[in-house]
Amino acid sequence: MISVHTSPFAPLGGRDTGGLNVYVQELSRHLAQRGVGVDVFTRRTDRQSPAITQVEDGVRLIQVEAGPPEPLPKDALFCHLPEFATDMAYFAIKHGVRYDAVHAHYWLSGWAGHLVQRYWDVPLVMMFHTLAHLKNAVATGSHRETTLRLQVERRLAELADAVVAANPDERTEIIRRLNAQPAAVHTVPLGVDLNRFRPDDSRAARRALGLPDGPLVLYVGRIDPVKGIDTLLEAFTRLVDQRTWPEHPPRLVFVGGLMQDGADGAVMDAELSALTARAAALGLGDSVLFHGAQLRERLPLYYNAVDVCAVPSRYESFGLVAVEAMACGTPIVASDVGGLRFSVEDEVSGLLVPHSDPLALADALARALTDHSLRSRMKVGARQAAVRFSWQAVTSAVLRIYEDLTPAGRIGLDVAQEIYAS
Repeated sequence: MISVHTSPFAPLGGRDTGGLNVYVQELSRHLAQRGVGVDVFTRRTDRQSPAITQVEDGVRLIQVEAGPPEPLPKDALFCHLPEFATDMAYFAIKHGVRYDAVHAHYWLSGWAGHLVQRYWDVPLVMMFHTLAHLKNAVATGSHRETTLRLQVERRLAELADAVVAANPDERTEIIRRLNAQPAAVHTVPLGVDLNRFRPDDSRAARRALGLPDGPLVLYVGRIDPVKGIDTLLEAFTRLVDQRTWPEHPPRLVFVGGLMQDGADGAVMDAELSALTARAAALGLGDSVLFHGAQLRERLPLYYNAVDVCAVPSRYESFGLVAVEAMACGTPIVASDVGGLRFSVEDEVSGLLVPHSDPLALADALARALTDHSLRSRMKVGARQAAVRFSWQAVTSAVLRIYEDLTPAGRIGLDVAQEIYAS
């Protein structure tokens, strides 16, 4: 596995940690359980951590020397990819390792995987996780992706032996816009751990987290313009101010952003501090509970403690948060975009609304919170919908892609189509 710009085992909640990290972690772990040894290569960002970490049986994290050993912006990493590929090749020689396949995650990793093919005669499996042209369709100003990324993604779609798309729309985009061969592009969604993410006692979860009584809406994710947090805050203003709530007004539990313990209490990073100021300016100072990034082990408590999980993204390749919440039996109110429209079934496991529409989002949240019959039906439908995204099914689909990239030939069918069709 290659994950250049972020270690898959880094704490979640930062700008470059999210669904990709979870995907590489879980896929590596489940492949190892099937007897496949996995080395995960990432770029070294500090001088202290070891070059090789045995994460668990069958899975190692390899820190590669590529550029200065310090955090760098993603846009500054492309020039270091030749060094990254060379250090990967050196590692294999030094330790006597021969790999059967390379699975690259994100466009930077894909180019490193392409470069390492100069040293290794192995197939390259590519997963973009997000596509630049789809992000640019909803991004503005400095948040737009670079021309370099657009060009490299198009080239990788042609070069890779197989491309994994997280949803059927993304598969179509990779074929139509990036000129990939249809037989090489396979739809395999992200997975969810159904044992960890499962329904549990809501009142007990609230007590464990110290959350108040009354309607609770949850947001989990990075602080990033594409996540639609501005839309969520505007919608919540309408939700609180423009409706009469018989007892407690709704509150938003915000899980994301970096928060550390300081001498005078919790200290927020600049992004989270700016967001709290924005919430206060909107009159939501008492309505938004900022909890910062949380350990993954604690997320099921949050999903079970709330009434609804909001996913207001302008673009999502899959929407892992939505599926994790659904696995806990928590209904979703989400944007009708990307993978969310395939993960969330409207009126069955959640409600879908146009992205960047605060009024529509506020109305959907109000409906989910006040229509108890609807919410009860969606709680059942949410868990049922999440079952099809088990890691066992996802790992089997990915393994079939690996196995077919052999001299005997390769498949030309969408190997995981049945996951979406079921």
